[in-house]
Amino acid sequence: MKRNRRDFIKKSATTGIAVVALGPQLFSIGKNVIGANDHIRFAVIGLNSRGGALINAIASVPNASITHLCDVDSRVFAKRQKQLDNLGLPKAIQVEDFRTLIDNKDIDAIAIATPDHWHTPMAILGAKAGKAVYVEKPCCHNPAEGELLVQVRNKYNAIIQMGNQQRSGPSTIEGVQDIHDGIIGRAYMGKAWYSNQRGSIGIGKPSAVPDWLNWDLFQGPAPRRPYKDNIVHYNWHWFWNWGTGEINNNGTHEIDICRYALGVDYPKRVTSSGGRYHFQDDWQFYDTQVASFEFEDNKMITWEGKSCNNMQYFDRGRGVTIHGTEGTALLDRNGYTAYNMDNQVIKYVSGEGNSNTMDKVGGGSLDNIHMNNFASAIRKGTLLNSDIRDGYISNLMPHLGNIAQECGGSIDTDPRNGHILNNEQALAMWHRDYEPGWAPSL
Repeated sequence: MKRNRRDFIKKSATTGIAVVALGPQLFSIGKNVIGANDHIRFAVIGLNSRGGALINAIASVPNASITHLCDVDSRVFAKRQKQLDNLGLPKAIQVEDFRTLIDNKDIDAIAIATPDHWHTPMAILGAKAGKAVYVEKPCCHNPAEGELLVQVRNKYNAIIQMGNQQRSGPSTIEGVQDIHDGIIGRAYMGKAWYSNQRGSIGIGKPSAVPDWLNWDLFQGPAPRRPYKDNIVHYNWHWFWNWGTGEINNNGTHEIDICRYALGVDYPKRVTSSGGRYHFQDDWQFYDTQVASFEFEDNKMITWEGKSCNNMQYFDRGRGVTIHGTEGTALLDRNGYTAYNMDNQVIKYVSGEGNSNTMDKVGGGSLDNIHMNNFASAIRKGTLLNSDIRDGYISNLMPHLGNIAQECGGSIDTDPRNGHILNNEQALAMWHRDYEPGWAPSL
């Protein structure tokens, strides 16, 4: 049955998916709202990789500045200050320890692009201090953190946006609305994929901590591990102590779009298979993984990740297909195409601008749109396109995929809240151990 526009708007008011398509929708979002014309002062925390993309995105926000740059790597400050210079932005204060920023009344918002294990603890401290928070995905290192982050958001009425920027894409928003309106009939399956050609990270050698790195602060809330030469910077993604694997690193984006297109929240069953197949090295997660999520109302999502083999689907290294009773829709960061049951194109919408999809930075037009939506929420109370209350659900699913992978390949979950049912081994993975004194709290 086709969903009408009124149903879609009602759903959008809950999930925050259609601000661009449906026009301005305002509501009281939090005590952080500073006024429609006020200047927004940002601190960017985590300056390698995605940090550079967030700097560019903030630069696209009218009447905003980056007053502070924060990182545990002293080498990166010169690079980012040069970036600010090239963008015509003033010189920023350079800070090693983010904790000095939290109570700084001269900062309105923090943008977090640190390693995954820092996302929730840092976001919680920022929100409790009255800062608006833009946090890169995954918003949490484990499900318990995500639930706590949502509780903090609700308790403090905080503005927290997750950095799944495709949610702000005009072509994706139009495609999701068309799917809800029945362009492919009743949509029942989403397929998400990611294919890359990552090399081996080798076998790390214990070595002295470089003088440019605060290794203790890098680890922060994570239990302490000795320094090895193949962890910093990017390879931490593949270690359980700091990272969350490819399904969280990249799968979160497309799984999120599948979930919104199908109109589903928590799954009832999750299965996963795969392993570290391509190389034998220190990589602890999976370079090859197929995860499936089954929902009530006869719907499902699959994610296929190939970290080390970049054979593509539809000439794309990443994307989403949504399958229905009357056709299929293909959505990625740069456009949307709908097909009938004879595989003939019935609608094509090109994305606005261009977004990088396969490098380690992933910058582009969607970052700018998503960041401007965040700024509008701060100034005017505009509906966030990815409020953390709903972003967490999309982030939970990859975590459940990893948990299923580690716990026999299959887990049952409560479709009301995603909680794991009748599996003590899997339940133990709902949370993590913390370095003493570093556990986040409400």
